Amino acid sequence: MGLYDRDYTQEKNDSPPGYAPQMRLGFPSLTPVVKWLLIINVAVFLINTIFSSQEGTGMTFLQTYFALIPATPMLTLQLWRLITYQFLHSGFYHILFNMLGLFFLGPSLERQWGGKKFLTFYLSCGVAGGLFYILLVMAGFLPAGLMVGASGAILGVLTACAILFPHFVVFIVIFPVPIRVAAVIFMGIAFFTVLSKGANAGGEACHFAGIAVGAIYVLSDSWRTALKLRFKASKWEKYIESERRLHIEVDRILKKVHDHGIQSLTPSEKSILKKATRLEQERLRK
Repeated sequence: MGLYDRDYTQEKNDSPPGYAPQMRLGFPSLTPVVKWLLIINVAVFLINTIFSSQEGTGMTFLQTYFALIPATPMLTLQLWRLITYQFLHSGFYHILFNMLGLFFLGPSLERQWGGKKFLTFYLSCGVAGGLFYILLVMAGFLPAGLMVGASGAILGVLTACAILFPHFVVFIVIFPVPIRVAAVIFMGIAFFTVLSKGANAGGEACHFAGIAVGAIYVLSDSWRTALKLRFKASKWEKYIESERRLHIEVDRILKKVHDHGIQSLTPSEKSILKKATRLEQERLRK
């Protein structure tokens, strides 16, 4: 899978997070999270090539302990593999095409969303791919095998860019293709390969899930933002109401002290006064 942005790759560096970038001809300047993802992936690949395959398994040390291998319940429940398998690759071209996709498309998303949101999205697409593969294995639809690679995450990034930056163009092998067409092509290949249990059906299951999660995440962004705002508003309203009730109760207690003396207060009323005093002191410190 050849994959990179063409004619629109370089972004203006002064674009703040959340701002739709203006694109110009050139290579993208790397953003922090994309840079570290590239470094980690390449470093892990180089380290993995040093280890020879272990006798009896045909896997390297890193693959044995960090690849996704849902062959037994114990291996399936080792949940760290859902993250670590994304940083292992099976060969030079496997990592090359994945890292090209990350290099050319990742910075656009990271600048649009910010590093934390981008990293969460990237890893979530990969995790979704791993979970979908495990589900198909558990259902008996696909055989259990060794799953490695960042393709699910990369195709999630591709899909997000296809929705947010439809003017992007990518290369499939040597052919320039609009990014939305490329996303549909990859989704179709993944779907029919899984359905027919063709070659690399497990990997294509991972690709399909990455694409699906990427699309769902971006398309649901507006209502998720609205939901968060409603939650924050509801939380703020509850806080205001609790403050109002506290003030009413404090006024009542203070009137009781004025009328009957502080000795008339119950332990509960004394506790309320202490709480109100503490809150007031915290406000003053701010």
